[in-house]
Amino acid sequence: MTNAPVSDLVTATGLEPAAEPASTRSADRKARKAQKARKKSVAKGPKRKITWDIVWAQRALLAMAVPLLLYQVLFKYVPVYGWAIAFQNYKPGRGGIFDQQWVGFDNFEKLFTGVMGERFRQVIINTLGQSILTLVVGTFGAIILALLLNEVKNLGFKRVLQNITYMPHFLSWVIVASLAAVALSLPNSGGFINQFLLAVGIVDEPVMFLTEPNYFWGIVAGTSLWKELGWNTILYLAAITAIDPALYEAAEVDGAGRYRKMWNITLPGIMPTIVVLLIINSGWILSTNFELPYFLGNGLISERAETIDVFVLRYGYQLGNYSLAVVAGIFKTIVAIILVGSANQAAKRMNQETLV
Repeated sequence: MTNAPVSDLVTATGLEPAAEPASTRSADRKARKAQKARKKSVAKGPKRKITWDIVWAQRALLAMAVPLLLYQVLFKYVPVYGWAIAFQNYKPGRGGIFDQQWVGFDNFEKLFTGVMGERFRQVIINTLGQSILTLVVGTFGAIILALLLNEVKNLGFKRVLQNITYMPHFLSWVIVASLAAVALSLPNSGGFINQFLLAVGIVDEPVMFLTEPNYFWGIVAGTSLWKELGWNTILYLAAITAIDPALYEAAEVDGAGRYRKMWNITLPGIMPTIVVLLIINSGWILSTNFELPYFLGNGLISERAETIDVFVLRYGYQLGNYSLAVVAGIFKTIVAIILVGSANQAAKRMNQETLV
């Protein structure tokens, strides 16, 4: 008797295979779905029911969490009633918040499509550009620094490097902006960046960095990188310490070098931390650093330097247009929720760690 597959025999005889009944296909699909559901339930583990015994056993932790919960409610949720100002022609002298003139969505139309519409759209582009560039440069820089610090075997030298990279984090943004302004100034004013570029022959004359709009996003990203680089590596270094050392030993036995171990063990090991931090940081895309655009920006580069926060300060609070400022705040909040939810769903589809 031949051992050829049934499909080959059918093809050889020229017979068409019988169509599979619809009920059988439906049953197969249901079986596959049930199998996937069982795999997910096994991966997640059994759900633990919250009982009063568990609550009582964790009473100390819950008691410590109460002040933080009250803080969040008091300063994050209670002020939300102030969003009513966005639908009013708010004037402080008229009385309370509910004694104002209601104008519906007029303030939203003014901000997005009215006189300020074109400027506000450019402000959104500036905010997104600065935030995304800062996030990408900062994330890659922190990961690379964490990988390199992990390879330093001399503990004393490693601690010195960590302290040097951590120190700028504790400087005020005002001081950092002042240092950046001096570093980017002309050579006779202490601008060592221009001095270096002239010395190595990259440029023939000093560059006016703070008067060229196209340089500003890079200046913000570079300054933020210098200030927060060392601090952002802390979580990545902590994640690296949680990787099983046996993996490195097995890779070394197989002949893997340092770079192979970094690429095939360390990076996959800290990938959940990277994903979770990116999800969290995605909610701050429109809440970019306020101080750098405010202190380093000027009239010559305002078209690329002005962000939403600076716009709200200048055209909202300083001019007394509080309704406009609240509309911009609502817009930032809604976009942040959408970005965090989208990033979380994208991570879930890629089978990565998620917030929820």
